[in-house]
Amino acid sequence: MADPYRLTITPPTLSGIPSDETLLNAGRELIESTKSWKQGKTYDKGRVKTFSRPKGPEDGAAWHLRLSVHGPEDATFDEFWSKLGVDKAENEKSFIPDIHKVTLVKRISPTQVLWTIQYVFPPPVSPRIFTVLQTTHLDTTSAARAGYVISIPVDLTSDPADSEFAKLEEKGVKGRYVSVERILELEGGKVEWRMATSSSPGGNIPQFVAEMTMASKISEDVPHFIKWFHTVRSQPNAEQVGEAAANTA
Repeated sequence: MADPYRLTITPPTLSGIPSDETLLNAGRELIESTKSWKQGKTYDKGRVKTFSRPKGPEDGAAWHLRLSVHGPEDATFDEFWSKLGVDKAENEKSFIPDIHKVTLVKRISPTQVLWTIQYVFPPPVSPRIFTVLQTTHLDTTSAARAGYVISIPVDLTSDPADSEFAKLEEKGVKGRYVSVERILELEGGKVEWRMATSSSPGGNIPQFVAEMTMASKISEDVPHFIKWFHTVRSQPNAEQVGEAAANTA
């Protein structure tokens, strides 16, 4: 029997990307394992907790987790999923200040999309390019709904067949990250947002420096998301606009 697929920062080529089912199983297994990770600092006035797991023999880097619980005043389950489970990379550009450009490389299926993302940092740090496959899954079969977003790095330069897609990547140092996010519906209308990630910035930044700042950096995404979401919360989505147009026709 083949060994189960493990999530890592080592990128497959486009032709070698795993199936939805393989990635979902690996993502679920990883998220369950985070319950035993070592707790670290808390951020955003205690609303965001962080955890970590040291680099293992099959890992490319250590793992870090942030965990936050939100009431409906922040966002409902459906609202979280509408922004994180649909075109996530494009939405992240709106609330993560370091993201400068997002390009859709290929929409492989309704649940698998390939993006290339350019991060721009203050000098002297060079821009970083991350090309990732994002796989989404919404589980409505259990009593508590759960949405998963699994992101893995993809190498577009090793296989000549991918050369046209590689042209869509911006110039810059190539970094790698792998992540699993789970949006879990809790009682009382609350939502748990759990995100585990392992990454390498590439270039001349020592890995230990990146690891030292990882907890605080990933924690910033939570208040950034909530602040941004509240600016767009009352805006109708495309489906609502279409329905309204149909009703007035």
